[in-house]
Amino acid sequence: MPFIDVKTNVPVSVDKADIIKTALGQAITAIPGKSESWLMVGIEPEYKLWFRGTRDAAAMVEVSVYGGASSSALSALTRNITDIITHQLGISADRIYVKYSETENWGWNGSNF
Repeated sequence: MPFIDVKTNVPVSVDKADIIKTALGQAITAIPGKSESWLMVGIEPEYKLWFRGTRDAAAMVEVSVYGGASSSALSALTRNITDIITHQLGISADRIYVKYSETENWGWNGSNF
């Protein structure tokens, strides 16, 4: 039940967003037991986002995960996410943050897991 929310201050076409969504679906498998079949992705282009005091191209990526993951799995996912955003949106790796939230409480279909 992961959720990946990408906020960026650059434009993202519908076609590019679909490519990113698919790539994130593959990337999430860095966490054992996670797959695209339960992944939700949000992409917010042209977000009012400043980093280091400028509006130069940047991205904030938040990953919410039901349960937990090892630090090695999260490191692999960070590399994958950074590569995707850099390749697809042209954002320098040093202007991308990836934040993780792990929870034991996750609701779906009217109840909690």
